[in-house]
Amino acid sequence: MGRGWGFLIGLLGAVWLLGSGHGEQQPPETAAQRCFCQVNLKRPCPFWNDISQCGRRDCAVKPCQSDEVPVGIKSASYKYSEEANNLIEECEQAERLGAVDESLSEETQKAVLQWTKHDDSSDNFCEADDIQSPDAEYVDLLLNPERYTGYKGPDAWKIWNVIYEENCFKPQTIKRPLNPLASGQGKSEENTFYSWLEGLCVEKRAFYRLISGLHASINVHLSARYLLQETWLEKKWGHNITEFQQRFDGILTEGEGPRRLKNLYFLYLIELRALSKVLPFFERPDFQLFTGNKIQDEENKMLLLEILHEIKSFPLHFDENSFFAGDKKEAHKLKEDFRLHFRNISRIMDCVGCFKCRLWGKLQTQGLGTALKILFSEKLIANMPESGPSYEFHLTRQEIVSLFNAFGRISTSVKELENFRNLLQNIH
Repeated sequence: MGRGWGFLIGLLGAVWLLGSGHGEQQPPETAAQRCFCQVNLKRPCPFWNDISQCGRRDCAVKPCQSDEVPVGIKSASYKYSEEANNLIEECEQAERLGAVDESLSEETQKAVLQWTKHDDSSDNFCEADDIQSPDAEYVDLLLNPERYTGYKGPDAWKIWNVIYEENCFKPQTIKRPLNPLASGQGKSEENTFYSWLEGLCVEKRAFYRLISGLHASINVHLSARYLLQETWLEKKWGHNITEFQQRFDGILTEGEGPRRLKNLYFLYLIELRALSKVLPFFERPDFQLFTGNKIQDEENKMLLLEILHEIKSFPLHFDENSFFAGDKKEAHKLKEDFRLHFRNISRIMDCVGCFKCRLWGKLQTQGLGTALKILFSEKLIANMPESGPSYEFHLTRQEIVSLFNAFGRISTSVKELENFRNLLQNIH
């Protein structure tokens, strides 16, 4: 399975390390096999203006050249299936026959566009980048791996502080353990925080654990790919045991580190569950990983389905049926609050001052958001037609790429925890 995952995720543009430890992954032969991820790293921060941009070389992102992007993707960035192609032909035919929009005023057409965007986002947990924007670029993720860039301190802390303090259903009177922007915290504040957390409903506790798990996973990546040595000729990246211990050691973190790692495993189970549930969407005969190369697309789909069937056979899947149960009106409101809070977090990623950190933050946040969308769309997935357009449940290319890349990252974290465990045993 590791080998198959590496091939598929490489095609989608991820950095897959399960089979190679902490070493650098060797990229495929051509950039055209890797430029699948499209992002807009120039979107302004919607919450504050005083962003300190990281000027370090390791913070920069190198986008793909236009001739490196597969033709099947570049020609229409949202197109990834025969179904999408057919929809384009239908739209063009409707236009030739005299589409209704031609009789609408410019003001009304803008309003209709806004309604469409609202309807499209009503079930989404993330605010996706506008891929039609001139600022949107294709990125080869293998050439822009997630690793330590030197972006740290108050600017980095501010991002996570806003996420935890304003978007995790936490009142200001409750102090979060080991908050670097707060001073004078002791054991009593920690006990108060976890007493408050345990008193929340299961959905809000899960929300906090997912964010904590995502934060922990990113910190594992940075500790595993740390700049250990730099000379004029080369840079040496590898495991920084001291950095890992400062973030996760039970004694150094006063018990907080192990809790973070438990939340990391919780995130892993959530994303694993989402992949098992979305299998019917990818099994539909109309779906393909469209790049313009028909033979390669068919092989990719076969590999994808093989992996998803293996995931579905996992015997210990997370059971999300307890979420949003009970009174339908209250459950609906809670689900909407859950969705809007997470959507807000996806917007905060545009405030990260390190472009490479922003790239991977946006990708992993959208991947988790896509996983949540899948988990809470069970009936829509079950009611999809076997062929033809699926209007009730749909995943964009952005969502598909981010879903598999995010799972690649959290899986890498699980593998790296084993590596750090072995390294620590050798020390003691």
